[in-house]
Amino acid sequence: MKSSSVSVVVVSFNTKEMLVRTLNSIPKNNLIKKIFVSDNGSTDGSISEVERLSKKDSRIELIQNNSNLGFSKANNIAKNYVQTPYVLFLNPDTQIVADPITKLVEYMDLHKEVYAATCKVVLPDRKLDKDTRRSFPTPLVSLMHFSMLDRIFPQNKLFSRYWYGYISEDEDHEVEVIQGAFLLTRKDVLDKVGWFDEDYFLDGEDIDLCWKISKLGGKLLYLPSSGVIKHFKKGSKSKNKSMKSIYSGVVAMKLFYKKRLSHQYPWYVSRIVYFGIHLLVGIRIVKFKLGL
Repeated sequence: MKSSSVSVVVVSFNTKEMLVRTLNSIPKNNLIKKIFVSDNGSTDGSISEVERLSKKDSRIELIQNNSNLGFSKANNIAKNYVQTPYVLFLNPDTQIVADPITKLVEYMDLHKEVYAATCKVVLPDRKLDKDTRRSFPTPLVSLMHFSMLDRIFPQNKLFSRYWYGYISEDEDHEVEVIQGAFLLTRKDVLDKVGWFDEDYFLDGEDIDLCWKISKLGGKLLYLPSSGVIKHFKKGSKSKNKSMKSIYSGVVAMKLFYKKRLSHQYPWYVSRIVYFGIHLLVGIRIVKFKLGL
């Protein structure tokens, strides 16, 4: 097994057009050995499209799930197939513009202390996808974020920790959370932490995975110098928008806090946190019903 080889894992669910664009954008080189498409029971023709593409690109392998297992479980199924030292989790609503994979792998080969890394991820308007680099949502960080103080003071270190607004988007630096849309890590690290926590269905699993990786003592890096991908933000979610998908993000917040943070704070802080989360649920449900 060569040290520099990557398996790409893409989870799909009724995102045929976006999925095809994503798969076609993956560089054709000897570094990427396999591209696993873990499909959650798509009914829009995604499966036939993947099968068609696999005839042109032998690296593509379809994993068919009988139902929508969610993001975590669908990714975890790939662990039975991956045989490369590196694993890249890639969203089906992305497009690789300037290949970052080669440079990231070269960097991680030289820096064994780096357990996970990402590149610069931009939206269709070329602006940075701010969720690319985040801090863990502790009560203080979350307060600054959901109170909009990080938007009011975007370059203040105290207020803008969630999105690292005080650090240039073009600067390589260490982060706490890497977005699951493009997350390169080591297979042996994934095996140690148990891959994704399957209690998460659609949101929050990337934050939780990064938490587990950080607890091993490794570094997580944001390396915009490596290259760029485009993220058609909310593309796959808006296509399958439902009350469940709207609610899942807030449920994930509560789950992450309960699993990873609650033991660090007194009970009254947790009460305030849970109240804030339920308030956010209400706001999002109202906005959804009003079509906002």
